[in-house]
Amino acid sequence: MERRTLLRAAVLGGSSAALGGTLWRGAAYAAPAQPGAGPYGTLGAPDANGIRLPSGFTSRVIARSGQTVPGTSYTWHNAPDGGACYADGSGWIYVSNSEISPNGGASAVKFSSTGTITSAYRILSGTRTNCAGGKTPWNTWLSCEEVSLGYVYETDPWGVKAAVQRPAMGRFKHEAAAADPVRKVVYLTEDETNGRFYRFVPTTWGDLSSGTLQVMVAGTATSGSFTWVNVPDPDGSPTTTRTQVSGSKSFNGGEGCHYADDTVWFTTKGDNRVWQLDLTTHTYQLAYDDSLVTSGTAPLTGVDNITGSASGDLFVAEDGGNMEICVITPDDVVAPFLRIDGQSASEITGPAFSPDGTRLYFSSQRGTSGSSSGGITYEVRGPFRV
Repeated sequence: MERRTLLRAAVLGGSSAALGGTLWRGAAYAAPAQPGAGPYGTLGAPDANGIRLPSGFTSRVIARSGQTVPGTSYTWHNAPDGGACYADGSGWIYVSNSEISPNGGASAVKFSSTGTITSAYRILSGTRTNCAGGKTPWNTWLSCEEVSLGYVYETDPWGVKAAVQRPAMGRFKHEAAAADPVRKVVYLTEDETNGRFYRFVPTTWGDLSSGTLQVMVAGTATSGSFTWVNVPDPDGSPTTTRTQVSGSKSFNGGEGCHYADDTVWFTTKGDNRVWQLDLTTHTYQLAYDDSLVTSGTAPLTGVDNITGSASGDLFVAEDGGNMEICVITPDDVVAPFLRIDGQSASEITGPAFSPDGTRLYFSSQRGTSGSSSGGITYEVRGPFRV
């Protein structure tokens, strides 16, 4: 899909904010959005779960840290983080990481065709600070360790096959992963103030046991062309992967990553930006930068996990900020889709859509308590754009 270099229009509640900058491919100037111009309209009053939603949407709690998942005997993990959904016959599965150390890992909740929870179980154990990750086209979950010299673990959302460590994908402070079935690579973010953006090229697509780790090489500007260069020592010791290749581009705190339609987007929390790589032209640019908001209040702060919907909308979760999930439309409008009240010491994590696109799953990592043991995982249903 075509997306402009710098977003011109942004909406927060009943106010609007315009972004300066040049539009991609010479597109005509887009006037600032009018109040309530987000695709789902304005947010309503908090519901029984403390979530402000647009008209027509409802929420429910799926699981709470330290408590049994409803309808099961399984105790949900602490600090729920990155997540993804998988089709399971007529039902589906939602997987969720646990960002604690030690004994992080990941768990899963299985749903019937009607959305009833039928089971919950562990799919990864004994790992450290599993933050985000990514879904593969062959229906595995890549769970990433956000620690120095961390690993990527490939896991089975059904909990049948044992999780496998994937050292060929590099050892660094991993955050998120996004698979690109066209170029047959997996993109990887690094959560360091001088982190890099990588891609892993498997020897055989569908098998992550061997391959080549590459890093993005580009200038210091916020747009331009880029190339990929092999990382000599993916093991990252004694020299970190991010310092091995001269000219590799530094990014301030890599977070979420999402691939669709020959484009990969990723967020950098240190400077509150969403980056966009056009993989057909080998160029990069900004899709969002709160420092370019020229009036009003920046609609999106603390950018973190990111996912996309069938309509081409991007959904970006906030770490802090107003505790919102914001939508970025293909028409370059940024607006809050939901907001959680009374949980300012938490962050929103793990946004993922059910296979049919009618349900959005996500977590408040620390809930109302501000502690990793207070995590809450939610489901939102409603008329999502298709």
